Amino acid sequence: MLQARYAPYRLLFKEPSGTSRGVMTYKDCYMVQLYDDAHLNRVGWGECALFRGLGSDDRPEYEAVLADACRNVGVRPFEEVVQSLSEWTSIRFGFETAWQELMGWCDYPSRFDTGEQPITINGLVWMGDKATMLQRIEEKLQAGFRCVKLKIGAIDFEAELDLLRVVRSRFSRNEIELRVDANGAFTPDEAPRKLDALARYDLHSIEQPIKAGQWESMAQLCACTPIPIALDEELVLCRKVTPDLAAQLLDVIKPQYIVLKPSLTGGLTGSELWRKAAVERGVGWWITSALESNIGLSAIARYTASLPTDMPQGLGTGLLYTNNISSPLCQEGEILTYRPQGAWQYPRLVWK
Repeated sequence: MLQARYAPYRLLFKEPSGTSRGVMTYKDCYMVQLYDDAHLNRVGWGECALFRGLGSDDRPEYEAVLADACRNVGVRPFEEVVQSLSEWTSIRFGFETAWQELMGWCDYPSRFDTGEQPITINGLVWMGDKATMLQRIEEKLQAGFRCVKLKIGAIDFEAELDLLRVVRSRFSRNEIELRVDANGAFTPDEAPRKLDALARYDLHSIEQPIKAGQWESMAQLCACTPIPIALDEELVLCRKVTPDLAAQLLDVIKPQYIVLKPSLTGGLTGSELWRKAAVERGVGWWITSALESNIGLSAIARYTASLPTDMPQGLGTGLLYTNNISSPLCQEGEILTYRPQGAWQYPRLVWK
C-alpha cells in the first residue's frame, strides 16, 4: 500500500541573499517521501518548497494540510490527494515530484538523468551594494556565463544603472545576455521612466517591474515597454491555476514572457497549464527554481529537460546553501548536468 510521510528541513545560505523583499539567511521547507510498505526499497523523494512571504500557500495551516495529505495517501486514490492540493502549490509540487521519482519520471521523459542532456542556465547575481554586485557580476562572467540575471530594486537606481553601464561597456548584447528582475519594486507611475532608462543597456527582459495583482497597469506597461516584460509573481499570486484563469490573465496583460516556478505556479500540473496557454498565444517562457534544495532542483531540471526549449533557464540556485542535499547534480559554469554515477546522500530527518 502506498504511504507518505514528511519532515521539516531548514536550508542555510552560505551568505545572506538579498531581494527587494529583504535579506534571507535561511529557508525552511518540508521533505516528503512516498513509498510502498510492501517494497520499502522503492522510495520517491519530493520537496514541499514553501517560500515564506511569496508563495500563495504561505498560510498558518500549511503543515496541517501537509500532514492531512500524507494521512490520506493509501486511503484515497493518489490522484485525488494531489487534486485536493490545487490551492497548495508547493505541497502539490512535492507530492507530484515524489510520485514521478517513484515511477521513474515516465511522464516527463528526457536524457537528463543519464547525463546526456545538459541544461544551460543563467548566472544569478543577488542584490547588494554596488561594489559587491559588481564583484559578483565579474565572478559570473569569469565562470563563463553568457546569460546573467541581476536582482534590482533594492539599492539606488542610478547605482544599478551604473552597474549595467559598466557591463555593457565591456560586453555587447551578442556576448552577454542581461536579464533583470525587479520583484515588483517599481510603482506604476515611475515604471515607464525606469524602463526607458534600463533600455539603454540592451536588456533581454525585465521580470515583474511592478507588484503583482495590478493587471490593468501591467497591461499598459506591456503594450508600450521598450524592454520585454516577463511575468513572475503575477503567476505566483494566483492561488488556484485553471485553464480559464491562465487564458484570462495572458489575454488581459499580453506579456512578452512568463517565468514558471513549478513549486510556486501550481506544481508540475499548474506550470504546464501556464506554459501551454503561453505557447498558444505566442508568449515566450522559461523555468526558474525558487530556492529549492537539490531535491526540488533536480525535479525541476527533469521537468525542464522534457520540454522544447533552448533558452538559458533559471536553475542556478543549487550552490547557495551550506547544508544542501548532496546529489548527482553538477553545475559547472553555465551548464547544469546530472551525473548518474553520483549518489544522493540524504540527511537524517525526523519523519512525521
